[in-house]
Amino acid sequence: MATPLLQVSGIGKRFGGLQALSNVSLTVGTGEIVGLIGPNGAGKTTLFSTLVGLYKPDSGSIRLDGRDLVGLKPHRIAAAGMVKTFQNVALFLDSSVLDNVLTGGLMRHSVEEARALARRCLERVGIGAIADKLARDLSFPERARVEVARALCTEPRILLLDEAMAALNHAEMDEFMTLLRQLREEGLTLIVVEHHMRAIMSLCERLVVLNFGQMIATGTPAEIARDPAVVEAYLGRSAA
Repeated sequence: MATPLLQVSGIGKRFGGLQALSNVSLTVGTGEIVGLIGPNGAGKTTLFSTLVGLYKPDSGSIRLDGRDLVGLKPHRIAAAGMVKTFQNVALFLDSSVLDNVLTGGLMRHSVEEARALARRCLERVGIGAIADKLARDLSFPERARVEVARALCTEPRILLLDEAMAALNHAEMDEFMTLLRQLREEGLTLIVVEHHMRAIMSLCERLVVLNFGQMIATGTPAEIARDPAVVEAYLGRSAA
């Protein structure tokens, strides 16, 4: 891999007596789709929150294109080009889809510029036709795409997707994965946290596995599926 877009080295994070992350290191290259998996409580969401500045790590470094992000506020990290979606999509329910999405563009643009950008982002994720629909009337698949469109409106270089497919059925997941592959083809880099193993194995070229806050394996989906430590920790002994 060429010089990585994202380089995470030795990240540690403690909450009181709980060591949530311990010496976590990973690299992500431009245009990769990397999956982050592990059991509940493994530290996946904590790592995402640390990467985007919601938590400050106790140790380690986070570099985006060579720039150290540790200590920066979330809006500064977003401006640098890294944003995350959230497990529980929080929309302004009495506002239109367009108005929800344009909020992502206000960091860099005027309201009118952000509105035009938001329309382009909605088209980009395939829901331009529902720009005027109220957020409260959206289906789960539509909400997932609105959340991605809002993140795209910040004009990121790397997007962290936290359980974006949690409420989708198999057909909806397939459509959503097609969207993510299209975004990658357009130059976006993706890190995906997802519990649906069928989706993560199909979508990602490389997986990183956390357990009890530590990275226990990294490799291709085929390599991870055969790794004894992963089988025991995440997939279950019966998968061996």
